[in-house]
Amino acid sequence: MIAKIQAAGATAIIQKGASWVEADAYMRLTLMPEAETKGEKVVYAPPFDDSDIWEGHSWMMDEIKDDLDKIVLDERGGRSEPEAVICSVGGGGLFSGVMKGIDRHGWGHVPVIALETHGTDSLNQALKKGELKAPTLPAITSRATCLGARTVCRQAFEYGQRKNVKSVVLEDAEAALGCWRLADDERMMVELACGVNVALCYGGRLEKYLGRKLNAESKVVVIVCGGSNITVEELASYRQEYGHIEKFEARNEEVPSTQSAPNGNR
Repeated sequence: MIAKIQAAGATAIIQKGASWVEADAYMRLTLMPEAETKGEKVVYAPPFDDSDIWEGHSWMMDEIKDDLDKIVLDERGGRSEPEAVICSVGGGGLFSGVMKGIDRHGWGHVPVIALETHGTDSLNQALKKGELKAPTLPAITSRATCLGARTVCRQAFEYGQRKNVKSVVLEDAEAALGCWRLADDERMMVELACGVNVALCYGGRLEKYLGRKLNAESKVVVIVCGGSNITVEELASYRQEYGHIEKFEARNEEVPSTQSAPNGNR
């Protein structure tokens, strides 16, 4: 990841702390004041807790609506809306944007499944406690570190309390399964923070958490949100480490990756 950031033109990369919380505090309380004393102009760009961030993410739902409109037009009828939206939650910026876009199109009744992994489940824990208090998590213990905000933004917490939102927490192993299954089925590589969304598409998880059956005509939006922090070697290691969970998966012979053994052999 550092090499990718450098390739994008970054000249100074500073790592601090065990999670985003410590790094953010170090930047705001130490690096930014130091830069200002040197006469430098400082701009703080929050990764998730800002209305501009939510607004930017919300336009994703406009693009999705356009695509659904085309599908409905081709099918000559039906509703131009998804039957569910699946979105992972770190600090809650993407999730808040998705919810903002859903409101704009009057889809407040559409189920939204907010995914986290055990060890990054700050939204789920806050919802269980009924309050948002920082830090919600004492530490980030999941390998899905890109979801590693110990407390979500208040906007995400408020959205998470809506009736159409279901907070779901999966294991790292399930997120990893989502990664290698997507690679097998769609030839796309994503990191664990995204694989946790994809995992719902396998083993009957989606119907389990929606609480109802789906069919071949069902239109479900899965937000495939990130693939930057992954390598071929890491993907292979996930499969070796967590491949045993395939033994407990419900099988669907129509899905190509069902035929893949945990070690990747056909």
